[in-house]
Amino acid sequence: MADAFLLLPAADRREALSVAADRSGRPAHLLEKDAWVVWALATLYGSSLGEHLVFKGGTSLSKAYGVIRRFSEDVDLTYDIRVLAPDLVGDNGEALPTSRSEEKRWTSEVRKRLPEWIAEAVQPVIAEALAAGPLAASIRIDVDKLFIDYEAMTTGSGYVAPSVMLEFGARSTGEPASLRDVTCDAAGMVDGVVFPTARPRVMHAERTFWEKATAIHVFCLQQRLRGERFARHWHDVVRLDDAGLAQAAFDDRELANAVARHKAMFFAEKAVDREPIDYAAAVNGGLCLVPAGEALKTLSDDYARMVDDGLLLDDAESFDALMARCAEIADRVNRRDQS
Repeated sequence: MADAFLLLPAADRREALSVAADRSGRPAHLLEKDAWVVWALATLYGSSLGEHLVFKGGTSLSKAYGVIRRFSEDVDLTYDIRVLAPDLVGDNGEALPTSRSEEKRWTSEVRKRLPEWIAEAVQPVIAEALAAGPLAASIRIDVDKLFIDYEAMTTGSGYVAPSVMLEFGARSTGEPASLRDVTCDAAGMVDGVVFPTARPRVMHAERTFWEKATAIHVFCLQQRLRGERFARHWHDVVRLDDAGLAQAAFDDRELANAVARHKAMFFAEKAVDREPIDYAAAVNGGLCLVPAGEALKTLSDDYARMVDDGLLLDDAESFDALMARCAEIADRVNRRDQS
């Protein structure tokens, strides 16, 4: 009978990771974290919590769609706002506030209720699963994030921490979404060892394209990064284009405008000149995917750190080549919208 990877003694886990790293050519510390990511998804979606959760973001593109060739370490999840705050949403079909004052009230309630739900509903599920192993990991909560800090068998450069971050949001429905299978990168590479699997509800990749493209657009207009690892969005947009999913997103005008309406209501931002950012204009012919000046240098440095720690699973394209592709994608979608 095959052994479950996370239940193996430390020495055996270390050996299994070494074998998988040799056979895959991928860093052992990333294979280890990937196993914990999939375990976390399996735990959430193996419980009643999964009914109203949507897995989204770059990790969903990597694990559920297989369209990006980079290691994505954190888990982004949306808890359906209609379930968290049914008293606010009511029969509002789009689950969007109708005014700015209503948005402030919804946001205030979500910010209060979501951490309570994480502490009261999510933490016990994860804690019970860890204890049942038992698995060498602990839990900590920081507002809307739950961290699973695991005992690492391997180390990298320090860019990737031995901690899985589950980041929850609850200001949308997460739709469109559907069930998809998820496996570990090391699956099938070590004889006699079984790695975790999961079947989460996953946001459709076309919506993820527009979520990322509009986040990039905001950065280009604000000219500043919000934290590290932001360069991943540019890589993901290009890989989505390679898979034909960017074109599918371009063609879905209803979805593009729905994302723009959601961002305009819940994520209103101002450009560096203090002018409000117009999301509707961005998805209808005014999309910017390449920053300028110091913002471009900042992004280049972040991309270099991502490459140095082996997060790209294939040979990394140069930063200049990545920006050239992004410029071409923006030109293509803008010309389509202007024609």
